[in-house]
Amino acid sequence: MNTTPPTADSAVYVSLEFTPNPNTLKYAVNRVLLEKGALNFTSSQNAEGRSPLASKLFAVPGISGVMIGRDFVTVTKSEAGDWDTVHKTASQVIETSLKAGEAAVVEGVETDVRKGGNSELENKIRAVIDAEIRPAVAMDGGDITFEKFEDGVVYLELQGSCSGCPSSSMTLKMGIETRLKRDFPEVKEVVSV
Repeated sequence: MNTTPPTADSAVYVSLEFTPNPNTLKYAVNRVLLEKGALNFTSSQNAEGRSPLASKLFAVPGISGVMIGRDFVTVTKSEAGDWDTVHKTASQVIETSLKAGEAAVVEGVETDVRKGGNSELENKIRAVIDAEIRPAVAMDGGDITFEKFEDGVVYLELQGSCSGCPSSSMTLKMGIETRLKRDFPEVKEVVSV
């Protein structure tokens, strides 16, 4: 699960991408940070011992969240944070860490923890989310994971740029809910936890 180590002739590129969430920025990198899934960190304590990169980013004043995906890092700014400071410092931390060949995530840290039950329907819902929805939201620096299916309701956790995004309720209702209802008549509603 180590980052792709840089060689003497391979430069590290970190490019800024804006997300639909005004409180998050996505940094695309030319390295594989995780083989699959994503890791969402909401505090420095949560990142400690699991992600050296996230721990370093939490040391930047104004950062309240870090999500690491396959080839990107999403940074969430706190209310008190200043975008100029957050962006400049976060970009430097990511680039310096990758140039040094440091792992973004500690080897052996589980990235896709399976939640909810294992019924045939839940497995089919998970398959659609994993194959279609997660890759789409990852393009915007976010992630959506299946929590559970209960009484016709699919519970999803929104992470990274999806968490707190003004358009997340529209994504849930008009995008994900519509998609899941099309294939699974048992689904009555999709909600965020």
